[in-house]
Amino acid sequence: MPDAPETRRVTRSPWPGLYGTWIDSARHYPRHWHGTYGIGVVERGGQRSASGRGPVEAVAGDVITTNPGEVHDGRPLDGQNRRWHMVYLEPALMDEWAAELGAPAGHGLALVRPVIADTALAASLRRLFARLDAWQAQGASDAAAVLACEEALAQACAPLLTRHATLLPRTGDGEAEADRQVARARERLADSLAQPPTLAALAAEAGLSRFQLIRRFRQAYGVPPHAWLVQLRVERARGLVARGAGLAGAAATCGFADQSHMTRAFVHLLGFTPGALQR
Repeated sequence: MPDAPETRRVTRSPWPGLYGTWIDSARHYPRHWHGTYGIGVVERGGQRSASGRGPVEAVAGDVITTNPGEVHDGRPLDGQNRRWHMVYLEPALMDEWAAELGAPAGHGLALVRPVIADTALAASLRRLFARLDAWQAQGASDAAAVLACEEALAQACAPLLTRHATLLPRTGDGEAEADRQVARARERLADSLAQPPTLAALAAEAGLSRFQLIRRFRQAYGVPPHAWLVQLRVERARGLVARGAGLAGAAATCGFADQSHMTRAFVHLLGFTPGALQR
C-alpha cells in the first residue's frame, strides 16, 4: 500500500517535442514502452524495473533512462512511494542535439544504461526541471524564460550524449534485426488501431501458428500483440493530445471505446491522465 496518496504532474515545455512528468507513487507499472527518450532523476525511495539490459534497481539520486521502444516496467523497492521527475524527448529533438554535438547523419542514438550514477548529470537535469517549471509559471511568452530552458536543456544533453550514449546505424525501416514475419504482424496492427485483426488472421498472414506468433512477437518487441497494440494506441493518442486534439476525438481516432477507456490506459501505462497532458 502507498505510504501517501499518489500525486502526479505533467509539465509543458517551449518545444512540442518535449514534456516533463513529476510522479510520487507506489504504483506498479506493467511492461510498456514509449515512442520517446525518457531521462529523469529518482528523488526519493527507489524502484526495480525491467529494461533492455535486464532487471535494474534505482535509488534516490540516480539518473534513469529509456530509449524509444525499450520495454520496461517499474515497482517500488520497498512497497512505499517513490518520487521521480522525468523529461521525454521525441527522437527528432534528440537527433537535433546530437547533430550539434557532432553525431554523423544516418545514425540513431541509444542511451546505454537504464540507471546512471552521475551526480553532475542529475544536477543538470534538476536545473532543467526547475527552469521548465519557472517558464510555465511565468507564461509561455516570456522570452528570457525560454532562453533559460534552452540553455538548461543543452547543459543536460551534453553530458548525457557524450558520456552515456552510443550511435546506432539507421536502417530503412528500423527492423534490421526483427523477424520479418513478426514485423509484418506488427505493421498490420499499427495500420488497424480501431479495428485490429484477430490473432488467427495475424498468424495466418505471418505464416505462423497463433502460439508461434505470440512467442516470437514477445521475443521481438518485449510484449505480446495485444499489449503492444494498447501501448501504440496510447502513444498515438498522446501525440494527438499534445498537438491540441480534443480528448474524445483522440480516443475515437486511436481505437479506444471512449474517453474513459483512454484515460484508464494512460494512467495504467504512463502514470498520468490525458487531461493532465492537455492542460
